[in-house]
Amino acid sequence: MTSFDLQQDFFQLLSLPARFQIDSALLDQNYRALQAQVHPDKFAHLSDAEKRLSMQWATQVNEAYQTLRSPLSRGRYLLKLRGVDTQEETNTAMPLDFLMEQMEWREAVEEAARQSDVDALDALERRLQSDTRSLQQQLALQLDDENHYNLAAAAGTVRKLRFLEKLAEEIASAFDEIDN
Repeated sequence: MTSFDLQQDFFQLLSLPARFQIDSALLDQNYRALQAQVHPDKFAHLSDAEKRLSMQWATQVNEAYQTLRSPLSRGRYLLKLRGVDTQEETNTAMPLDFLMEQMEWREAVEEAARQSDVDALDALERRLQSDTRSLQQQLALQLDDENHYNLAAAAGTVRKLRFLEKLAEEIASAFDEIDN
């Protein structure tokens, strides 16, 4: 039975550098290789203790993959590793222009949903994806580039990305309502 250190961080577990910008293909490749080693079906013939251990490994590998696959989760996790809590639930302080923009977006989504305007929702979704990519690039600089390294600013960027993620969920719900 192969042994794994359950104390490794997710980057170590999946053999990736602890950076925001990662090679997604390598992440997928390393995940599949590791999952093949620890899948509980491979340990079905072993003792109950060994089966439980293999289940822990598989769970840890899955959690690591899900965390590193999502840019928002990966940024949040990197900050946690560096001792920074993003305080997404308690710190809602945001720049006024960002909050105003969020209100305008939500009103636009509600209006498009009310009118069943798929074209307007498509446009909002494309703009949201563009803004999300820009914030992810900013987060990469704040976490990976020693010239722009700023953990406090990175925590603020993660909080902004969380706002955009919620908005994306609202747009998806509006599409669902129109389809039904």
